[in-house]
Amino acid sequence: MTDPISDYLTRLRNAIKANHRVVDVPASRLKKEITRILYEQGYILNYKVDASPVQDNIKIALKYHPVTKIPAIKKLDRISSPGLRKYSPLKKLPRVLNGMGVAIISTSKGVMTNKEAVKQNIGGEVLCFVY
Repeated sequence: MTDPISDYLTRLRNAIKANHRVVDVPASRLKKEITRILYEQGYILNYKVDASPVQDNIKIALKYHPVTKIPAIKKLDRISSPGLRKYSPLKKLPRVLNGMGVAIISTSKGVMTNKEAVKQNIGGEVLCFVY
């Protein structure tokens, strides 16, 4: 697998389209941070990291509207890829859906949303858009 972040986002996208409640994803430090951000922003219900001797696993409980069953995540877009990295300075950090969505940025101070990066006055690699 050449792009684990794309695989992570595709697993989430496929689980949402199939109306699954829980999705399992192989864990890495970056995936754990992205999952933490999705949880803090309210896009997923909950998550749990299962430790194993070979590779950790992340169990993600997806969030749906209780009546209409519409998922909380409408779209997941991968922006930067291993073949074409997309970096943004502070002045050109993207706004997703005019501030309604979230851009996940990998900075020198860790993985954070575009809003947190503006508060900390730092730019970085734009990993993905979530809305």
